[in-house]
Amino acid sequence: QARKKLRSEEGYALSVRRMIEPESVFGQLKNNRGFRRFLLRGLLKVSLEVGWLSLAHNLLKKAAIDQNKDMAVQE
Repeated sequence: QARKKLRSEEGYALSVRRMIEPESVFGQLKNNRGFRRFLLRGLLKVSLEVGWLSLAHNLLKKAAIDQNKDMAVQE
């Protein structure tokens, strides 16, 4: 029953939408970076901490992309 639902047009549309949602970023922060809880308290401080986490995540992604490009050029 679940397989039939997932293979329907509606199920496919939901799975495609899920692929582009930011859930994977939060999973990567938790599993790959070991982030489990905020160190600071208060909305402004937590916002700052989220900003630092986002910056670090994006810089690491950029570094990986650049490294892959360099490897492709060397080959």
